[in-house]
Amino acid sequence: MKTHNLGFPRIGDNRELKHALESYWRGETSQTELLETGARLRKNNWGCQKRLNYVPVGDFSFYDHVLDTSWMLGNIPDRARETGGSPLDRYFRTARGQSAGDGKDNQIPAGEMTKWFDTNYHYIVPEFDSSTEFCLDAQSLLDQVQEAQKAGVRPKPVILGPVTYLFLGKAENFNKKTLLKKLLPEYARLVNLLAAQDVEWVQMDEPLLVMDLDNDWKHMVEQAYQALGSGSVKIMLATYFGSLEDNLGLALSLPIQALHVDAVRGKDQVADLIGRLPEHMDLSLGVIDGRNIWKTDLNALLDRLTPIHEQLGDRLWLAPSCSLLHVPVDLRIESELDTELLSWMAFARQKLVELDILANALNQGRKIVETELEENAKALKNRKKSTRIHNPDVQARLAQVDDTWGQRNQPYLERAKLHKEKLNLPLYPTTTIGSFPQTKEIRSLRLKFKKGKIGLGDYTTAIRDQLKNTIQFQEKTGLDVLVHGEAERNDMVEYFGEQLDGFAFSRYGWVQSYGSRCVKPPILFGDVSRLQPMTVMWIVYAQSLSDKPVKGMLTGPVTILNWSFVRDDQSRADTCRQVALAMRDEVLDLEKAGISIIQIDEAALREGLPLRKKQWDEYLNWAVGAFRITANGVKDDTQIHTHMCYSEFNDIIDAITRMDTDVITIEASRSNMEILNAFDETAYPNEIGPGVYDIHSPNVPTVDFIVTNMKEAAKRIPRERLWINPDCGLKTRAWPETKAALKNLVEAARVLRSAATA
Repeated sequence: MKTHNLGFPRIGDNRELKHALESYWRGETSQTELLETGARLRKNNWGCQKRLNYVPVGDFSFYDHVLDTSWMLGNIPDRARETGGSPLDRYFRTARGQSAGDGKDNQIPAGEMTKWFDTNYHYIVPEFDSSTEFCLDAQSLLDQVQEAQKAGVRPKPVILGPVTYLFLGKAENFNKKTLLKKLLPEYARLVNLLAAQDVEWVQMDEPLLVMDLDNDWKHMVEQAYQALGSGSVKIMLATYFGSLEDNLGLALSLPIQALHVDAVRGKDQVADLIGRLPEHMDLSLGVIDGRNIWKTDLNALLDRLTPIHEQLGDRLWLAPSCSLLHVPVDLRIESELDTELLSWMAFARQKLVELDILANALNQGRKIVETELEENAKALKNRKKSTRIHNPDVQARLAQVDDTWGQRNQPYLERAKLHKEKLNLPLYPTTTIGSFPQTKEIRSLRLKFKKGKIGLGDYTTAIRDQLKNTIQFQEKTGLDVLVHGEAERNDMVEYFGEQLDGFAFSRYGWVQSYGSRCVKPPILFGDVSRLQPMTVMWIVYAQSLSDKPVKGMLTGPVTILNWSFVRDDQSRADTCRQVALAMRDEVLDLEKAGISIIQIDEAALREGLPLRKKQWDEYLNWAVGAFRITANGVKDDTQIHTHMCYSEFNDIIDAITRMDTDVITIEASRSNMEILNAFDETAYPNEIGPGVYDIHSPNVPTVDFIVTNMKEAAKRIPRERLWINPDCGLKTRAWPETKAALKNLVEAARVLRSAATA
């Protein structure tokens, strides 16, 4: 029996990749230094995977692996292809935008970014049109294979499969499926180049196979692997994030040498799969959860695997369910989690240890790992009976919830009249999404307070000074609805999790979200309740500084759930409702304190959408229901906002409508308002703010850009129901670009209002 891994975290134990990238982007370090950092990280990653039979190569990226695939295939957007600087600079411009590097004031728009299936990882969307051609340049991957061979490991190159690559791409007025015949020769060349470098196995990732596919896509999978499966390199087709279901027969019919399936999320498919597995095909079972941080029940898993191993012998491979990109790197360096919680968890390196234990037990007998299995069983038993997990008061309150908890008293049209009278906002009201730049000063201030270097009084005074500056800036700029800027918050989920019972936090549990952006998901291990008000003091102080409305800023229950590592001992729906009740208490306290507008962000609502449509209704019903529990206990003259970013809304617009928020703000600038196509067939009844400032790029939107995009929005949504705002919070931006962008945003509103009254 063999072991392998589908991918390892790229960021390093202490986010070395993040720091190296941002230093390079600031011009503080050279390209050579950045490349050397990448080489060190790869070598370290291979070193901690050396006990595997095959080690992933090509899973490392300086931004994201989908963008890497585009560049390897020569599919470079024209706007970045001929710009100045090195190829690496042009690569980063595709991802981040910025100037053209030609000495002129030419801006390069960033590539569109969206979520990788149902994860919080983002990728740059490939762009296709009728003129798209492919030209392979695999030197970077070939160099990494050679590095791995010199490091003494057996490389298994990880390649995004050709059909999933096309599936993820964007094409305007063009059938991207027709590009497969151009793409396959380049993949065939790649396989031959790897064979020439003594590569035995290649991992071709085709996660689209766990989704609903029409016959065209299924035929494309068949066509692709008929062309590639007979080469001189063995192909392992890797699927993950769900079950193959109706695509199982297709996968088993392909001329490939091995198939990887997710045996965590797709546990129920394993028995049928083994019964139908062709004799020539190896089977890789992803038995270690690559999406969560809880220890695996090794004894129970061995009970299931032993008969499979006896049947398949050396045709059986074991692996994590998916790439370990989605979990933190190493639990051993944690210093702020207590020993009981630590004993329940496994990060990436610990998951590889679990894999090694399983392999030794199956290959050599359980006796050889008896001690490890006993320790595992003890930790799981202690977790199950721990009094820290269950809170009878929370369970009792949850049992009281019925449909009335999620209903407003009057419909939107009646509420809108009250809001107009109370708020007196102009046409095209301007606002931001919540956060303002998190400067070094702010981060240092929070760190000093956390380490006890300054007291609560000094910290409170300093944060209030930051809020005051933010409010004054917004008033001077002319924004209509203000925010307090969130200087006191580290992260939109972590900040709340730190104040809710049932959550724990790691110190180094970072996970890559995109590029250099890393997040540290909370660990939701027990029943959730609010101990005391979390935001009221800061919001009320900010409101006292202005006569204009200041929004109360909260994160919604679905986003807190989807951006946390969630307990696996009860349903996600029940856990989400517990979070909803805790956040409802905060909403009502803000209202009692006189806050007239409350924004409850649900950036991750669509992210949790199951990959199979037959499961959508169940998820959307409890997710929307949880949001309504949080939001809809307020009086009718309180205006409720929500925010969603980097999500396709076309197929869930009815669910979004059921949320019954008064105002929704969405990401729209990278797609030039294409996302509003969702509203062509569905008349969205409430107010909407389509983003006009891409906050993931340093580019400053011009007044003309904003005006043009808002005019486009007004073709779908009556202008009386349109707001003007950025795509997302401004936390990651610097003050100079923020000031320039918001000044243009306000000026664009003035232009639009003048045109409306002309």
